[in-house]
Amino acid sequence: MTKKGLDYYLKLPYKVVLYPAEEGGYVVEIPELPGCISQGETIEEAFEMIQDAKKCWLESALEDNMEIPEPSRAVEEYSGKLNIRIPKSLHRILAERAKQEKVSLNQYINYQLARGVGYKDHKS
Repeated sequence: MTKKGLDYYLKLPYKVVLYPAEEGGYVVEIPELPGCISQGETIEEAFEMIQDAKKCWLESALEDNMEIPEPSRAVEEYSGKLNIRIPKSLHRILAERAKQEKVSLNQYINYQLARGVGYKDHKS
């Protein structure tokens, strides 16, 4: 078994998560590398900082002979089908509104869900 080196791990496509910090600026982390987290005043700075943190995390893990997780390769696929249970009263209201709008219940629910999450169809 060949030991993988720093260059190997640095090239892997780890998922990076960025979110606003309460005190201002941004927090950035790589969830698959526990504790690999950093901050920056701007988005660009945060991404630069996480690259440095990632390198330090990996170097330390290699020195300590820790097992280094690789990025998840699983790509989630969605069928576009969803089965849910709702109260009968809600089902009735949705069906009545769909009828008023002269659309199918499926179309009406699809529209309301998309509207609720701010989804815009970018196909056109």
